[in-house]
Amino acid sequence: MLSIIIITKNEEKYLPKLLNSIKKQDFKDYEIIVSDAGSTDKTVAIAEKFGCKVVKGGIPTVGRNNGAKHAKGDIFLFLDSDVIFPDNFLKKNFTDFIDRGLGIATCFQKPISNRLFDKIYCIVCDFILILLSPFFPEAYGFCIFTRKDVFNKIKGFDTKVVMWDDHDYGVRASKVSKYGILKKVKIMVSVRRFEKFGRFRTIVQGIISGLYRLFFGEIKDDRFKYSFEYKK
Repeated sequence: MLSIIIITKNEEKYLPKLLNSIKKQDFKDYEIIVSDAGSTDKTVAIAEKFGCKVVKGGIPTVGRNNGAKHAKGDIFLFLDSDVIFPDNFLKKNFTDFIDRGLGIATCFQKPISNRLFDKIYCIVCDFILILLSPFFPEAYGFCIFTRKDVFNKIKGFDTKVVMWDDHDYGVRASKVSKYGILKKVKIMVSVRRFEKFGRFRTIVQGIISGLYRLFFGEIKDDRFKYSFEYKK
């Protein structure tokens, strides 16, 4: 069984879109766990209405780890709450994950936007993902497939890492299992961080923080002002 683990905080606008897209999938062997970081809106009520198991969350690493503690499946799928599944996303990518004998994987992305810049940005990010994969096999936090035994072996997400914790997980998981990029069906991703903070600022921050991580190691303080609060 697949355990879908979604981290949330005040996601009443986005969570229904994701849950509806999951409900429409032709793949049905799953459970949904919503790891909520103290939402004050209707997020929890929406999750319960869709039959999700709701557990206590926190910052992304804490939320993902706690969601995993309550998961029954042998395969985990970690998601952000603002993504959307196209038709056949689960069946094709889950099957690809199993058939290739992977222990950790992420997938290609497509923006929920008509702006050419956003489409090019996603293509460039996917291209960089491929280029780095032999040396730094990373994973997009909005979509991480991983085996339960791999998750347990590396003790889940490092709660001391405050930024790029998803990429850190991908690198560590790839050391004990086979890494892959799932290309069958792209996941639809939100551009709300662009819309809130600006495209130029967000990209520059990403480049600078990425270079810092490359030369100095994982980011374990708030020097880049990254916060789960943007998920409001």
